[in-house]
Amino acid sequence: MTNESAVHDPLLGVWATLGEPRLTTELARSGVGWVALDLQHGHFDDRSVRDALGRRAADTAPMLVRVAANDAALIGRALDAGADGVVVPLVNGVADAEAAVAASHYPPRGARSWGPLPGSRAVHGPGSDDAPHAVPLCAVMIETMAALEAVEAIAAVPGVDMIFVGPFDLSLALGLDVDELLSSPEDDAPLRRIARTCRQAGIRAGAYAGSSGRAALLAAAGFDWIAAATDTGLLALGVQALRTQARTGRPDQSDQDAFSSGNASS
Repeated sequence: MTNESAVHDPLLGVWATLGEPRLTTELARSGVGWVALDLQHGHFDDRSVRDALGRRAADTAPMLVRVAANDAALIGRALDAGADGVVVPLVNGVADAEAAVAASHYPPRGARSWGPLPGSRAVHGPGSDDAPHAVPLCAVMIETMAALEAVEAIAAVPGVDMIFVGPFDLSLALGLDVDELLSSPEDDAPLRRIARTCRQAGIRAGAYAGSSGRAALLAAAGFDWIAAATDTGLLALGVQALRTQARTGRPDQSDQDAFSSGNASS
């Protein structure tokens, strides 16, 4: 077994599910590394995504949108609204990855139609990059057995910037408990294989954690972008920290979470 955790300082993000644009805007300027707006399994809809993206300042954290499906219209709509990138679910092979890339980019690299939404902050135009981050970022999700078996080929698709793991769906597909999937230390374990494949391909390895404990396991496996908490989870952590501080007069270090240091493995 190799020790991969020592070289990783992952970028920690928040997975926004409530569909509340004002809260999402505050998350993006709170000091987190990135924010994902969930259109697939969250309360976001087209309007709330546009409102959240339209409210942010230029110097806030990157905001990605997890679209509901690998669909060119949905991907284009999220990017037209001003998303810095998309997270595309259920990418099972090379053809799916190529379709996601094509939908994310204008010709000649892709097939995206030009048409930013009025009032949105354009972050990407044909032949230009107007944002402080490389955009648009195209992340494709590995959630199935078929996708895991094809992960090396998917990572090699030009224009794929990140492999993003949905560990709950992947654990279901593999017949494993999610914590068993996350904690497996073997070099050939699924998550370590995915992270290693991304490093070899020169792209990012991302994953959803939802808690600081799972984020630490993903960091140890070599992941670079980790959704360490949800918006609802952060509310609960804040209430817990408030109670601790009110009782003791000082914050409980256990509640400071990974965001205080920027390292999920600390």
